[in-house]
Amino acid sequence: MLKRIIMAISIAAAVSCSGNAAFNPDLTPDADDRIDRVEPPCWWTCMKTSLQLLVKGEGISSFNVKIEGGSGVKVKKIHKGDSPDFLFVDVTVAPDAVTGDYWLVFSDGSTTFKYPYRIGKRRPGSSDRKSFTTADMIYLIMPDRFANGDPSNDSTPDTAEKADREAFFGRHGGDIQGMIDHLDYIADLGATAIWSTPLLLDNEPGGSYHGYACSDYYHIDPRFGSNELYREFVSKAHSKGLKVIMDVVTNHCGAAHWWMEDLPFRDWVHVFPEYTGTNNCFSSNMDPNASRYDLNIQESGWFAQSMPDMNLDNPYLLKYFQQWAVWWVEYAGLDGFRVDTYPYNEKLPMSRWCEAVLDEYPHFNIVGECWTSSIPQLAYWQGGNANRDGFDSHLPSIMDFPLQDALCRALSSGSRAWGEGMARVYDCLSHDFVYHDLSKMLIFPGNHDTDRIGDVVRKCPDRHKIAMTLMATMRGIPQILYGDEMMFVSKDRSQGHGGLRVDFPGGWSDDAIDLFSAEDRAAAAVNTDGNPVQQGQMEELHDFTRKLFQWRKGKEVIHNGKTMHFLSRDNTYGYFRYDDTDAVFVYINNSRGKKHIPWSHYAEIANGLHDGRNVITGESVTVSDSTVVGPRQVLVVEYKR
Repeated sequence: MLKRIIMAISIAAAVSCSGNAAFNPDLTPDADDRIDRVEPPCWWTCMKTSLQLLVKGEGISSFNVKIEGGSGVKVKKIHKGDSPDFLFVDVTVAPDAVTGDYWLVFSDGSTTFKYPYRIGKRRPGSSDRKSFTTADMIYLIMPDRFANGDPSNDSTPDTAEKADREAFFGRHGGDIQGMIDHLDYIADLGATAIWSTPLLLDNEPGGSYHGYACSDYYHIDPRFGSNELYREFVSKAHSKGLKVIMDVVTNHCGAAHWWMEDLPFRDWVHVFPEYTGTNNCFSSNMDPNASRYDLNIQESGWFAQSMPDMNLDNPYLLKYFQQWAVWWVEYAGLDGFRVDTYPYNEKLPMSRWCEAVLDEYPHFNIVGECWTSSIPQLAYWQGGNANRDGFDSHLPSIMDFPLQDALCRALSSGSRAWGEGMARVYDCLSHDFVYHDLSKMLIFPGNHDTDRIGDVVRKCPDRHKIAMTLMATMRGIPQILYGDEMMFVSKDRSQGHGGLRVDFPGGWSDDAIDLFSAEDRAAAAVNTDGNPVQQGQMEELHDFTRKLFQWRKGKEVIHNGKTMHFLSRDNTYGYFRYDDTDAVFVYINNSRGKKHIPWSHYAEIANGLHDGRNVITGESVTVSDSTVVGPRQVLVVEYKR
């Protein structure tokens, strides 16, 4: 009591001497363990996104809050959650606010304490940052399976799952330092952007390596590194000419998320009388005949029992996710987002989420995972599409699952039946009129959730080259999965995801072979499943992929040109990418026999082309009806028009 009286006298004396209520932080106790967390953990001046702090602390809702220190930063309004342990504090940050350390001062009339909060200076030009486009090739990495640059963090005292490299569904130890260590390899391959699966804390007791069950939205998993190391990774990637795309999940968190023990609001997550999984019925979002019941289960049902479904209809949660996304862009210097399980979110709030990010960063690209083989249903999710119900997702880019499905079906067999083989790819692209913006389509032969393209083509190097050729020359933004450049295959296909997400040989110090090394690629005699391959195959496939994507980097006609393709029923496919000055001709022979190119059939675009050059060999070439392409071979020729 005496101490409190003395403190009050000191504060009164300070006010009397200054003539106003100048704040002296030395006279106010620190919050210590009264505050568990404040999110976002910091902010910046000159942001369009308004700031709403989530404050977590035992009984904190009984306290008032004000901000002291500096000028231009004030509390606008305070909101209480359903739980007494949460406050949501609206804060105004003037454009000319003094940057530096401020104090959140909490008081309930008898107890007062302070918590530090920093307002930084925004980097010049931040809002005008560019993003990934058709000029890029995206290299998809699952960090835990890519490279272990820091073995000391494989297991940590404060995380549940420990490393076990032999476990198909366990952590193997790959990390951010491992990605940093191999940036030169990625850039040399011809990639210009990196998408890594989530790096935020996933503290599930098992299967946490994939990162899709987030336990803390503002902290990198310590088994991957730290927030500071992630920011260093982005900076070093930029220095190598590589953009960085962050994988974010708004539909669900993990069962081990810290807020699951004490939800801010009762409707923070979707709750049913008993566990209810989603029905995966995407069509209920646009089907005029769909029941509200089916739509509710689709968007509110849980993705898995370990992944509670977030309720974006709660305005405080939506705001939390909007500024969380903006915070990571600003903090780390990101170049794009990939949004997991996009159609599982409530579509109207998620549209507002996209709007908020794009309002802050007008040139930013966001690609959504909308996993459907239905072309009209996929088109529905792209922002700007003329949907009959008037819905606009404001989502710029979509993942082209219909094309991936067509490509994999075409390459998995040699069938010449009607509609089979390469006719599937032709048919898929014939529906391009449905899409709002073909330049915002992410194309891929496979990713971390699908069969590996090496498995799809049944370990056939020639068919694998066809897949890489299609990725390098078709419309859209190409993405390949780590190891696709060498036709990695699943370690054990019966293990599903755990089997296809193989370790990159050479990413661990005790690996017998290092496929990051040209010498070891040339010497390699086994694939990632442990089965033999012809010596030199790994290096040949790597160099073929590298040749294509290094060439693609400078080909404006591939980035932004139009497409003209020609139908055939013999498991071949011919198409041109063209603009006013250039053309690229691609011929795919996916059949078991030699084929003559029907060049005269292509006269409407082929006439007038000159200075042909074989992209793979660099040799001059003249194509005619007598030109022969061998079985399961490709021909790529660049021309002037």
